[in-house]
Amino acid sequence: MMYYRRFGRTELPMPVFSCGGMRYQHQWQDAPFDQIPEANQKQLEACIYRSLELGINHIETARGYGTSEMQLGKILPKLPRERLIIQTKVCPNPDPLKFKQDFEQSLAYLQLDHVDLLGIHGINTCEILEDTIKPGGCLAVAKELQTQGKVRFIGFSTHGPTDAIIQAIETNEFDYVNLHWYYINQNNWPAIEAATRHDMGVFIISPSDKGGQLYNPPEKLVQLCSPLSPMVFNNLFCLSHPQVHTLSIGASKPTDFDEHLKTLPLLDRWDEILPSIVQRLEQELINCFGEAWAKTWHIGLPRQEQTPNNINIPVILWLRNLAIAYDMIDYAKMRYNLLGNGGHWFPGKTAEGVEQLDLSHCLVNSPHADQIPDLLAETHQLLKAETVLRLSKS
Repeated sequence: MMYYRRFGRTELPMPVFSCGGMRYQHQWQDAPFDQIPEANQKQLEACIYRSLELGINHIETARGYGTSEMQLGKILPKLPRERLIIQTKVCPNPDPLKFKQDFEQSLAYLQLDHVDLLGIHGINTCEILEDTIKPGGCLAVAKELQTQGKVRFIGFSTHGPTDAIIQAIETNEFDYVNLHWYYINQNNWPAIEAATRHDMGVFIISPSDKGGQLYNPPEKLVQLCSPLSPMVFNNLFCLSHPQVHTLSIGASKPTDFDEHLKTLPLLDRWDEILPSIVQRLEQELINCFGEAWAKTWHIGLPRQEQTPNNINIPVILWLRNLAIAYDMIDYAKMRYNLLGNGGHWFPGKTAEGVEQLDLSHCLVNSPHADQIPDLLAETHQLLKAETVLRLSKS
């Protein structure tokens, strides 16, 4: 049986799992429907039917997800609209008219007369926020669409730093937020607390993929999370916090829901199950690096804009921790080699050439300032590989 949580002030009964539309589409660029392989369309429709069969009635997509909206538009009008919670997301644009045109394209592709949730997609910096909320900006357009009945509730999605997310939340202009937060990256907890104060819905982006590629975990992580799978552990960790309302499942086939479902019978017993696993994971970090590093590595680190060559020191050291303590090498390589190619979605650069830089000034507040330059060079050798592009650019 699916569990539901009140999605903040929207009052929507949100399933604790959402059906994300990022993985089952045919391609990342728009294409005529007659170019969509029939097998792919059938697979997508099978995912939607399976999702609804399980009680997962929140279907989430975006204008930036290539053919996803158009393909969904072939099935959504056949389903009982009152049972569905449909979300799409549209990137903000310096030209609000373009934002409106993009939304109208989304609605036409979905073949619906309204969406329940419209997310302004990618408020990742304070500058983007200011441009979005200025008089006549994209937020004003979204509210106009709301007045017209084309949008029920307005939120935003973000891959930005915590302080920028909190600034967006504190405007009190948004009904919900889509953000990253899961066991391996808990930095955004203060943003979730801020969203709770404002009675906003909280949607966790990609907990099984960006949260560690948990569909293909290393054996060491499997053992540390036992008797749960890493995926079920992470789901249970997230949902043990009532401030979190729903986790996105990016299903590409109907069976992708199966492992997640194992979380549901455990929700009422999380306090019996989680502590020993969390303690084991924390202890392994200490075993690998010592207690001082495990508890203080993140203190006093500069942001990439404060660092020579824009090196993203906090992310690089975090990935090093995951790679060494939990054998999460593949995940760490994927994220590391996105640096320098992710724009404001994943800012900063790798540690290439760090040996030629003087980091003493930017590391003055770190208790590990003497070690970090060598650790960055070591991590570059460990994780460097071919350039990785954001999915929507690949």
